[in-house]
Amino acid sequence: MTTAPSGRRHAPRARHGLRTHREVRLTARPAPGAPLTDDLFEIAEVPIPSPEPGQLLVRTEVMSVAAVMRTLMDETTNVPMRPFALGEPLYGPAIGEVVSAPGTGFTPGDLVQHDLGWREYALVNASAAQHVDPGLLPDPAAYLSQGPTAWMGVTRGAEVRPGDTVFVSGAAGGVGSLAGQAARLRGARRVIGSAGSQRKADILRRELGYDAVVLRGAGPIEEQLRAAAPEGVDAVIDNVGGEQLQASIAVANRGARIALVGALGTQLADSGSPTTAIDTFSLLTRGITLRGTVLHADHLDLIPEWYRQFGAGLRAGTLTFPHSRLHGLDSAPRALRELVEGCHVGAVLVEL
Repeated sequence: MTTAPSGRRHAPRARHGLRTHREVRLTARPAPGAPLTDDLFEIAEVPIPSPEPGQLLVRTEVMSVAAVMRTLMDETTNVPMRPFALGEPLYGPAIGEVVSAPGTGFTPGDLVQHDLGWREYALVNASAAQHVDPGLLPDPAAYLSQGPTAWMGVTRGAEVRPGDTVFVSGAAGGVGSLAGQAARLRGARRVIGSAGSQRKADILRRELGYDAVVLRGAGPIEEQLRAAAPEGVDAVIDNVGGEQLQASIAVANRGARIALVGALGTQLADSGSPTTAIDTFSLLTRGITLRGTVLHADHLDLIPEWYRQFGAGLRAGTLTFPHSRLHGLDSAPRALRELVEGCHVGAVLVEL
């Protein structure tokens, strides 16, 4: 896990005297349940595009990968995002430096965030780029954290309150590794997470402020959660679904709030579209709230609020940005594969 910032690096401007750059394309779709392999991707060298008025040419500095990208590799998905197209570059969040911006309010040298990662240069409509304030966060790459989603789950979904016992499923992921910290900011008394390995559990307790961790595969989750929270749980940030959501409901106190933030159990399933059987009688009789939350649909106003909290916390040392950082566009397919395989804690970034 890496938390230290690094210097800004630029993608090559040209190769062999030609104005070209590289992009990662999807060449084939993975079979259901099959691991990701290098032959599913290709690195193509193509001309650097020229912006028209209203467009930006952006040199990518750092991009992120996320579990939803595995879902987008399928021909059809149940997420509200377009699947990756065969023979075309993948896409995803990135931070880059504006090279040219005719007819826009941007100027060369500006840092911007956009959704056309997986390439060294991106041609971005000005309306689809957001200014990045390099002074707000100590490391501009931290703008690629999933902190806004974590903050949404804690504040709007689970409505964490002082004194709460909080359970975060998928606590070692990009959302979960920040959700536990965010719950502490809201005054949580006890924070419990779930993880898939003892190594991750140790990091959650030692570095990220979790009081206890339940381990996937180490016995029934409900039994482990009851032992970790003998007085029950008051708030849940669920990133997984399945058995972990069922356990949350079983151990929830009266009036508990459960935020559905992610669905890793479905996104990374070996086959099919798993569903979760919900004990609706428990929801009814114990007054448990089960709330789905989607950042970009309903809670965009939380993004600047989170960045202010995040920047102040990073500088004060009260918050950390757990992440792994790989280097070079060639590493992007490996970064996604390793994320899906659960090799990392926190966000997974690729610095170009």
